[in-house]
Amino acid sequence: MSTTALTFYVLMWPAIVAVVLFVIGRGFITEWRTARREGRDLV
Repeated sequence: MSTTALTFYVLMWPAIVAVVLFVIGRGFITEWRTARREGRDLV
């Protein structure tokens, strides 16, 4: 395995984690705003 491929492989995971956290955070905020607008608890 070349150094470039290994570097890309190692740096790929933080990018994937960042995307997943962004999607989860965006979903949470959307649900929170909807619940707040309707006057109900989030949980």
